[in-house]
Amino acid sequence: MTSKIVVVEDDDILRNLIIQHLIKLGYEADGLSRWDNVLGYLEKYEPSLIITDARLPDANSLEYIENLSINYPVIILTAFGSVRDAVGAIKAGAIDYILKPVSLDTLSLTVERALDNAALRKDHLFCKRQLEQSIQRNSSLVGNSEALTKVRQLIGAVAPNDITVLIQGESGSGKELVARAIHAHSHRKKHNFVAVDCCTLQENLFESELFGHEKGAFTGADKQKKGLIEGAEGGTLFLDEIGEINSSGQAKLLRVLETGRFRRLGSTKDLNANVRIVAATNRDLETMSSEGDFRSDLFFRLNAFNIIVPTLRDRRDDIPELAKHFLTNHNFSTRVNKTLSSSAIRSLVSYDWPGNIRELKNVIERAIILSGDRQAIKPEHFAFTRVLGKGEGVVTLNFDHDPSLEELEAHYLSYQLKKHSGRRGKVAEVMGISERSIYRMIKRYSLDDIKYKAI
Repeated sequence: MTSKIVVVEDDDILRNLIIQHLIKLGYEADGLSRWDNVLGYLEKYEPSLIITDARLPDANSLEYIENLSINYPVIILTAFGSVRDAVGAIKAGAIDYILKPVSLDTLSLTVERALDNAALRKDHLFCKRQLEQSIQRNSSLVGNSEALTKVRQLIGAVAPNDITVLIQGESGSGKELVARAIHAHSHRKKHNFVAVDCCTLQENLFESELFGHEKGAFTGADKQKKGLIEGAEGGTLFLDEIGEINSSGQAKLLRVLETGRFRRLGSTKDLNANVRIVAATNRDLETMSSEGDFRSDLFFRLNAFNIIVPTLRDRRDDIPELAKHFLTNHNFSTRVNKTLSSSAIRSLVSYDWPGNIRELKNVIERAIILSGDRQAIKPEHFAFTRVLGKGEGVVTLNFDHDPSLEELEAHYLSYQLKKHSGRRGKVAEVMGISERSIYRMIKRYSLDDIKYKAI
């Protein structure tokens, strides 16, 4: 498609010269002599570029460029080649300016550069919107369990405050999703979210990646490199598995948190670290710090605000919704709209998920493939990974006081009803009592076993 360019110039000879030159270059070009014709023209046409004189008989076009440049790239023609005019044109929103008398070679290069930059900007905005939609669709916190609701409340409380956050939880429980949610609800959301997996970086590369380096800082450093802190300028730097960094990296990270400044490797110049740091770990940093394996001063800095992400087995209410979410939003195509049978949902809810949400996602995507052309996914399509000593047979009941025996019994019964989708016979078998006793206990503790039943 040929780019349409409109030239707004009151000098007839110059306007026609520019139009003829643009047509020779392969563009479609129109001409206008007054500013009051511009709005009417834009109601009919969508030009790829506007070239306009700075001062027209009926208007100073610089006064209108700010609004115009929102939708169109603008090049200013000016006979007043002062620094003030140039700065004023760019501040107003013009992407470039050309001094009169116009050099046709300069015009050609400026127009080509302006159209290329406009195309890149459109592509960038499109890709950014697509990415934001993809993240929102595939990386949102799915579920309405009590445990996840508490996490959402903590995110809502801490996000607007520019404070360091430490996110703790098992592998695969969704720590990065929590970090992204904090960023998305903060005043930094329009800037970058940069995630760093501390496990995957070699010890000698961590500092270079995080802080950057100067030319000649070490063997192979043949040019300056900006680090990830600078890449996250104005936004959020997410340090995943923070417990894996070495003592040197810990010391330099502590300086960033204490002073808000850092240095590239091989530099003596302090730079401002305008980032919010959110860290995550599946390790017990408090124990590590007490044993000398992690700096205690860094731990206390990171732990300014703590969020513990619940395991999937502690939010079984969310499993059906999460499973359906992964069923709908998998990243490969199938010809069949899949559904989960009731027995499949019961099977998912009763499993203890040592790999948490990441494992659930993998199980669902594998089941989509194994179920072939069949619409309904059944338990036989699941491939669970049983890890001895992780989750199997482990029951955790949390109280903020010393519970009575009745409270323990009620919580344990509620846990088993949730795990086994309200099936009294199965719960009775696990607890080693009769189904009639289960019924009496449900009545005694006013438990609604209907709400536990999988759909």
